[in-house]
Amino acid sequence: MISRREFLQASVAASALYGVSGFGNWSKLAAQQALTQDDLLRFDTFGNVSLIHVTDIHAQLKPIWFREPEFNFGVGEVRGQPPHVVGNDFIRMFNLTPGSRDAYALTYEDFVALGRSYGRMGGLDRVATVVKAIRADRPEAIILDGGDTWHGSMSSYLSRGQDMVNVMNALGTEAMTSHWEWTFGTDRVMELVDQLNFPFLGQNIFDVEWDEHFEDFPSYTWFDRGGAKVAVIGQAFPYTPIANPRWMFPEFSFGIRDERMQEMVDEVKAAGADLVVVLSHNGFDVDRKMASRVQGIDVILTGHTHDALPEPVLVGDTLLIASGSHGKFVTRLDLDVRDGQMMGFRHKLIPIFADVIEPDADMAAVIETERAPYKDQMEEVVGHTDSLLYRRGNFAGTWDNLICDAVMAERDTEIAMSPGVRWGASLMPGDAITREDIHSVTSMTYGQVYRTEMTGETIHAILEDVADNLFNTDPYYQQGGDMVRLGGLAYAIDIAKPIGERITGLTLTRTGEALDPARSYTVGGWASVNEGTEGPMIWDLVEAYIRRQGRVTAEPNDTVTVTGI
Repeated sequence: MISRREFLQASVAASALYGVSGFGNWSKLAAQQALTQDDLLRFDTFGNVSLIHVTDIHAQLKPIWFREPEFNFGVGEVRGQPPHVVGNDFIRMFNLTPGSRDAYALTYEDFVALGRSYGRMGGLDRVATVVKAIRADRPEAIILDGGDTWHGSMSSYLSRGQDMVNVMNALGTEAMTSHWEWTFGTDRVMELVDQLNFPFLGQNIFDVEWDEHFEDFPSYTWFDRGGAKVAVIGQAFPYTPIANPRWMFPEFSFGIRDERMQEMVDEVKAAGADLVVVLSHNGFDVDRKMASRVQGIDVILTGHTHDALPEPVLVGDTLLIASGSHGKFVTRLDLDVRDGQMMGFRHKLIPIFADVIEPDADMAAVIETERAPYKDQMEEVVGHTDSLLYRRGNFAGTWDNLICDAVMAERDTEIAMSPGVRWGASLMPGDAITREDIHSVTSMTYGQVYRTEMTGETIHAILEDVADNLFNTDPYYQQGGDMVRLGGLAYAIDIAKPIGERITGLTLTRTGEALDPARSYTVGGWASVNEGTEGPMIWDLVEAYIRRQGRVTAEPNDTVTVTGI
């Protein structure tokens, strides 16, 4: 007799072979003829429960360009496993058609050329169209938001998250979890949570004073759908007080808290849950490990690492679903839930091609209302780019090269550091650069640009610490983000080495001199987690630099040599 796990494994294999999951239903069609909205939304309805998942929108209300990473290295047991596969390797692994819309949506290959043909992606008015279409087919579909929703745009910064709360309420969202939301500070988070039409989940959000779960943020919520009792447990980003300024929300601690997660799973099971879903902002590899340690989770809707996978990954009996970022994708997951178990699934990662999907008129009106107070400021052109500007990748992006150049020029420093955040829209060669575009890669509540002195030894130690955060073989020690970006400094990194031994060959790019551990260097950077950091805001600094240049060029960074791959 076939076991449930064997059945689920067969379902994953079938989805890869026959297009039950992901892009398989349309990739070959797209190579032959123009895609339609009906093609994108076509789905063979299955089972009795449907989940709709969006995550890591980063406050992008309008369609954008977004180039997927060129480098995404996995270490240890996950080396070469999804999501640590990019470009042509990704295309081959998932049997995509080179040069097709799916290859454009999911990889960096030929991004400029394919982008010219296939256009921008995302836009929450288009997402609303997809959500309404799914709900027309499955009226009880549950809409879940994985967090990093209120942060990452100029309108979100200026409205202090109000625009995104209003839009996500209008979308019909039914639960969310969190990460960057907390950078508005405790008081503002509490104000916005009170306005939500849905719960703000976090089984791992604890009151520091009492060291117990903070009940204003429920651990889980319930849905009775399709004759099944569905429990959704929330998992906020565990390293929020490390990756972001602890002083902005000192009342709370986070953490992974596997033991408590197991307690929550057991609790909802005992209360009659037929399906257990974890709405997570852990990051893919952390969720993969959690799935191997916590028993009884049926589905993890993962977020934080911005991975977009056209097929689920099965860990034991748990499905891991990755739905991308910046509004580029919506996941539909149909489940056969009976006799208290998930017995099968059908899955589709729906790409939001802005030129194919009609904007929903109601949502478009909400978005325009939210943008109206800031529209003139946001749309002002400050310069043009002759290069593709992008961020994603383990070590560098041309946007960050430009930002580092601006910091060194405007703050008169030898070295610049730009944080390895994953969020931020791309721009095509020849595009105008608006103030809104600059904010899409810099907007945060602690964007001051500092100027300080650091010894070569300190710089080396910082790079080793960040590298361990990225390449520690235990995912539970990976605390989010990519490698810090550098201006004025070259180095080599062996990602297979332990901490303290990864970074070598630190060299000043202007002079070719080796970095002297004992010497002090002037360093400029931004996004310090330290309270009281002083300096101009990064977006104002970058705008001043671009205005002086008029037209900017930022070539791919060749100052990092990677080994140990």
